[in-house]
Amino acid sequence: MLLRLFLSHVDQIIRLIRSKGVGIFFCTQAATDIPAYALGQLGNRIQHALRAFTPNDAEALRQTVKTYPKSEFYEIDQVLTQLGTGQALITVLNDKGIPTEVVATHLIPPRASMEPLDDITYQQIIKTSDLYKKYYQSVDNRSADEIITDKIKKDRSNTIRTKQKEENKVKTRRTGNRQTPMEAAGKTLIRTLAAGAGRVILAAISTFLLKKKKP
Repeated sequence: MLLRLFLSHVDQIIRLIRSKGVGIFFCTQAATDIPAYALGQLGNRIQHALRAFTPNDAEALRQTVKTYPKSEFYEIDQVLTQLGTGQALITVLNDKGIPTEVVATHLIPPRASMEPLDDITYQQIIKTSDLYKKYYQSVDNRSADEIITDKIKKDRSNTIRTKQKEENKVKTRRTGNRQTPMEAAGKTLIRTLAAGAGRVILAAISTFLLKKKKP
């Protein structure tokens, strides 16, 4: 379970760093030790001798041969078992990203210092690198997730503001139709006076009519 989890993280890292110009080196005695998905992402291959002493070794050799480009000049399974000290079978990616022809060659021993670098030398090497001009400034581009999240927040804010405006309009209409105590008392008084005046007028008209009918 832990091995599977570890390999899944390795796969994820390989896929993420490909577009960033970062390289990873896998060092192992047999190519079959590297997971197939990781092996498929590799560009440069340096394979030292493989010895097939057991059936498992022979199967590992056969699987390793399948991972190399076909060659018209080498029988790769035979070359791998006949390589000597300092020799290796090599294939790299050319300028167009195409694997080159497999070549059996001698390797030049390392000519670098293996001791830790001091900070001054380390900084000098970094700043004189051609990659420094391109990568020394970090660029934090907005991801699609951030753009979508911002749009959702903006739409949500617009919806909330629209809802608040509608609620305020409703409150305004309700407040406009609502009578204050003074307004209610005034209207009641007017209705009372109007009713009283009406009764007085009706009584006056009745009296006038009755007087007119008498001989």
